[in-house]
This record gives sequence, C-alpha cells and structure tokens, in this order.
Amino acid sequence: MIFIIDSQFPISLSNHLKSRGHDSIHTLDLPDKNKSKDNFTTSISFKQKRIVVTKDNDFLESYLIHGEPQKLILVKLEI
Repeated sequence: MIFIIDSQFPISLSNHLKSRGHDSIHTLDLPDKNKSKDNFTTSISFKQKRIVVTKDNDFLESYLIHGEPQKLILVKLEI
C-alpha cells in the first residue's frame, strides 16, 4: 500500500510502515514539512495514489463533500 502520513502522527509511523514493505511518506518529507497545507497533501495523494492517514476532520469533510483525497484513513481516539 502507498501512504502519506499527516503531521499529527510521528514520523516513526511512516518508518514502521516502510519496514513492513509499504511505500510511505510523512508530511515532514514534503517541502513545507508539517506546515504543508491540506490541499498540497491532497494533491500529492492524487498524483501518487497515496492513502492519507490523518486525525484531521478537515480531510474527512473534504472527502465527503468533494471526494478528495481519493482514499482516506481517519483515526479517531476516544478517552
């Protein structure tokens, strides 16, 4: 699988996925690092067919309304 890991997660998640044979990048790998805009992350996901892994509800709203990004894993934690 091919992933792009959003800034709310540590880079170690991306590294773990790589160690398991997946193609993974973290927002820290992007030119603006963790300050990358959501639309830039989405464009990378489209161009490279990456699954966005995030906790950010903005991605969920964009996915539901506009179908962007194409694939999304939204992680929610409840305490």
